[in-house]
Amino acid sequence: MNWKQLPQSSLYEINRILADLKAHDESTFQHCQRVGWMSAFLAKTAGLPSEEQLLAHVAGLLHDVGKSLIPLEVLNKPGPLTKEEYDLMKNHALFSAELIEPLAQDEFFKEVQQAVLHHHERVDGKGYPFALEDFEIPYTSKIILIVDTVDAMTRSRAYRKGLPLSVVYRELEKFSGQQFDADLVQLFIPAHQEMLKRDQSGVILPIVKPAKAA
Repeated sequence: MNWKQLPQSSLYEINRILADLKAHDESTFQHCQRVGWMSAFLAKTAGLPSEEQLLAHVAGLLHDVGKSLIPLEVLNKPGPLTKEEYDLMKNHALFSAELIEPLAQDEFFKEVQQAVLHHHERVDGKGYPFALEDFEIPYTSKIILIVDTVDAMTRSRAYRKGLPLSVVYRELEKFSGQQFDADLVQLFIPAHQEMLKRDQSGVILPIVKPAKAA
């Protein structure tokens, strides 16, 4: 299964949602592009079939679209968030799932919606929004959490410099089996390192855009 097999109406809705996000915050839009591509990469590395690779790509692409509903002064605040601001930020997974609701009449996009909704759950049950544990969490959500974390930690922001990959890998290993799925961490690190050896451009996570609806 690939992008061309998705309904044109669904592609149109995806692009509409992403266009709203891009208009609100370009950096979050670019982050979603990278997370979508790399989630598909990790799904392929894990040996998942093509439909589940596409599921990971679409869910990764849409995982943070709910941030279009968060004020920029909170989203891009150059310092610590207040409790109220942090609680609002934590709602972005719920907001993202709400924005995907028009697509969720289709079974494939219902799975996308669930993967997006739970992409901040942790295997130790200390995540959000529902504090799910390990096998309660969709596998695609576990994939997105790893990729989302790597991209966020390696990217420089106005208030902090991105971390070296060696440090990020150590963090993945440190929290393997707590925050992250241990098997996926073991798959991701060597596969990511091998991918970077083949990439001479210096770009950590390439940007791939979905096909446009007619």
